[in-house]
Amino acid sequence: MPEILLHYIWEHCLWANFPQQTTDGRPIEIISVGEHNRDAGPDYSHARIRIDGCEWVGNVEIHIHSSDWYHHKHNADPAYDNVILHVVRDADKQVFNSRGEALTQCALQYPQDKDYLTSLLTDAMRMDSAESRIGCARQLLDDPLLITDGWRRMLLRKRLQCKQASITRLLEITHGSWEHAFYISLARNFGFHTNSVPFEELAIATPLSCLRKHRDSLFQLTAILLGQSGLPIRDEALAREYDFLRTKFSLEPIDGSLWKLGRIRPQNAPERRIRQFANLLHRSEFLFSRVIELTDIRELAELFAQEGMSSASIDILLINTVIPYKYAYRMLTTRSAAAENEERNAHRAFGELELMEQIAPEDNTIIRQWRMLGQQVRNAADTQALLHLYQNYCQHHECVNCEVGYRIFFANNTFPL
Repeated sequence: MPEILLHYIWEHCLWANFPQQTTDGRPIEIISVGEHNRDAGPDYSHARIRIDGCEWVGNVEIHIHSSDWYHHKHNADPAYDNVILHVVRDADKQVFNSRGEALTQCALQYPQDKDYLTSLLTDAMRMDSAESRIGCARQLLDDPLLITDGWRRMLLRKRLQCKQASITRLLEITHGSWEHAFYISLARNFGFHTNSVPFEELAIATPLSCLRKHRDSLFQLTAILLGQSGLPIRDEALAREYDFLRTKFSLEPIDGSLWKLGRIRPQNAPERRIRQFANLLHRSEFLFSRVIELTDIRELAELFAQEGMSSASIDILLINTVIPYKYAYRMLTTRSAAAENEERNAHRAFGELELMEQIAPEDNTIIRQWRMLGQQVRNAADTQALLHLYQNYCQHHECVNCEVGYRIFFANNTFPL
């Protein structure tokens, strides 16, 4: 059963003629299903639920199995701490939020007629099709295995190759310095999408050589980076130190208006992330060399572990910076003279692909679409492959170059789009 169907049943109140109760037997009255959230975070917000006579207002998260809560790592994400009801088809496990509090769960009761559910699924996909650019959605619903593991692995390799090309361009800008290029890429990904551009600008405007001269002083590193960000420095001592260092190194701050400050969770506030970045540079000399040296995913994660950095945030850094750089370094420093050795060099990158398989899957709107189509999302290798498929094939209607579109064509003599 695709998760999209459970969303449809919840949102259209098809449970209304069935008594609902929590998994521990308390009666539930669903006053409002809430507003569907298509961004990061719980599935529905501002829901109103009366449980055993007590009314609650907050978020609702929907999964097929209760254990999916852990597969998606919601237990480590404070954004899910305000979930007032975990709606599932199969309550296979008790789950807890990041504060260690047990979630109230409901194994939703709804019509079980197979033909009726099939028609609902068609309606759900039709409802979602206006936002979806996955042209073969209906075929994938019928046969999720159209996306083979071999095609996923090829897509992951293609994604890493694209990132390698970006790293190569950055190496040209930094005159072949892997450490400097890594520093700029790491800074960009410290912005976690919302502030990736100003964070990258901050790194470009603040030479790594300048920071290295004061690596032993967290105070001075923080002063330089906060000052260079163009954001107001509220600490007078830090402001005075930045004025001194700015003159010493002839530094110019970036435009502080580049930073997005509204509707940001406290843990992603720019000043907090800049302080974390300064702390990372303070305690990690020659960070890139350590990244290349280590092969254990836990040891790599420990390089970035610090107060205020969730495991999900660390995973993002590993996925978008660490593993692409390990891949690029391996590929660009193991070139062979003969063309026939290119395939052997590609196989040497197996270690990087294997690291992806040891990281929890990402959770975003694109991945949720794939989940709704019945796709298995087991780890970051899957999510990176499916993101590449969506962004480079589905969005551009490149069905003719996609393994799925090719197979559908030969089965039906027509492409999905």
